[in-house]
Amino acid sequence: MRLVLASASPRRVDLLARIGVIPDAIVPAEIDESVPKGELPRDHARRLAREKAEAVARAHPDALVLAADTVVAVGRRILPKVEDEATLRACMRLLSGRRHRVLTGVALAQPRGVIRDRVVETMIAMKQLSDEEIDYYTGHGEWRGKAGGYALQGYGEVYVRQIAGSYSNVVGLPVAETRVLLKSAGYQLA
Repeated sequence: MRLVLASASPRRVDLLARIGVIPDAIVPAEIDESVPKGELPRDHARRLAREKAEAVARAHPDALVLAADTVVAVGRRILPKVEDEATLRACMRLLSGRRHRVLTGVALAQPRGVIRDRVVETMIAMKQLSDEEIDYYTGHGEWRGKAGGYALQGYGEVYVRQIAGSYSNVVGLPVAETRVLLKSAGYQLA
């Protein structure tokens, strides 16, 4: 059975490779990722993952289509995917010395229109960040395009005091849950 990954994320490709999965095609989904007023983080992650899977499945109706969306949340507040230094600094100040959640929605569209999904949540505690640490990280550059502005798989890890839950979830794809979704759909895995 063909597998299409509805994501341009190289991290997701790497995480899939860890469980022996190489997508037959990579087709990023073009959807509106804005947050409607009042949408909660868990619902947002699930909705976006499903919408991405549905969008790509329309063009690949006979394939399995795997999609994911990762959200960083402080309470009910969803942090943006950071594209500029001002937003990065605001996110880092908000996360400094606090706990936050990383939620990844994973959706698998199957032929005949069935979509199965999961939302995986990981708790992260950040250390108190000094202005110098924020300045250094701002110059680092790995934060561009990252939800909440940091990369756990990169230098951002030095700011994390504690992690409770799936590490791969924070990187962008919870591999244990993804593997279960794929196997339940009949995808051949070791």
